Amino acid sequence: MNNTHTGQNPALIDPFGRRIEYVRLSLTDKCNLRCFYCMPKGHKDFEQPENWLTFDEIERVIKAFTKLGVARVRLTGGEPLVRKNVAELASRLTALPGLDDLSLSTNATLLNNQAQALKHAGISRINVSLDSLKAERFKQITGGDLQPVLDGLMAAKRAGFSPIKINVVAMKDINDDEFEDMVKFCLQHDFTLRFIETMPMGATGDDATNHYLDLQTVKQQLSQSFDLIPGVMPGGGPARYVQIKNTDLRIGFITPISQHFCESCNRVRLSTDGTLYLCLGQDDKVELRPLLRAGISDDELKNILIDAIGLKPEKHEFKEKPEQVVRLMSMTGG
Repeated sequence: MNNTHTGQNPALIDPFGRRIEYVRLSLTDKCNLRCFYCMPKGHKDFEQPENWLTFDEIERVIKAFTKLGVARVRLTGGEPLVRKNVAELASRLTALPGLDDLSLSTNATLLNNQAQALKHAGISRINVSLDSLKAERFKQITGGDLQPVLDGLMAAKRAGFSPIKINVVAMKDINDDEFEDMVKFCLQHDFTLRFIETMPMGATGDDATNHYLDLQTVKQQLSQSFDLIPGVMPGGGPARYVQIKNTDLRIGFITPISQHFCESCNRVRLSTDGTLYLCLGQDDKVELRPLLRAGISDDELKNILIDAIGLKPEKHEFKEKPEQVVRLMSMTGG
């Protein structure tokens, strides 16, 4: 592990030469939906609010990261908008020197009343989880109602978020008859569309594995109805994009199982309780909250982050060891 310098700014370089410039920040592990592949029904084992990082602590950690070259932060959960005053936190983070891009992942159920404030606070891009456009099926997958999500999406569109990305977990025998409808929906509203493979995470892993769908088959299915050409999309994520010819619609494919993207991984995840996870699919982690509350200095915090990046593993092992990760997706922060 080395800590290289570019001009005046140090950079976080992991043991495999990857530059870490993206933090996914979980504001809460709670969610107002219960997507079966993310959180089991009846799950109540949530982190206590006193163990959540405070906004002051979050700002301090992200400030240390930006001083080490991190330029992108995504607010996630659980459902981040379940936490109060997210727009206030967003304003504080966007004021940090070096933070170029603050984005949000949400289920959009609470977005209708918050979209304008979040946009004003400096969040520019949002990703919205939406696995079905059919109300009854949406309820079966999530336990919630579809209409608030659609209302939230339209509010985000009015507020001027760009791009708005729709994230669809592609699931065999559940929503694999809706993919063309999703394309048409995104064409109609000028959204970006992304398909995601299910991942075996914790207690929900078996359900996810049973409905696993290789996204190459989704791509082939769509190519029979739409003229797909290679496409690109700015952003810090792992999606591979195509574009529908003669339109602005880009369709991304996020393939952690069939074509993992570990060699280009540029991110770490900070959970709501201050645990820094170095890989979604491994247990390498550093617990920051006890150190912050013990009064470490800013320089000590930076050195801890530098040392933490030295623990980042080369790759996840979802295929080789699907039973390995016992955390729920909602605990890690998406």
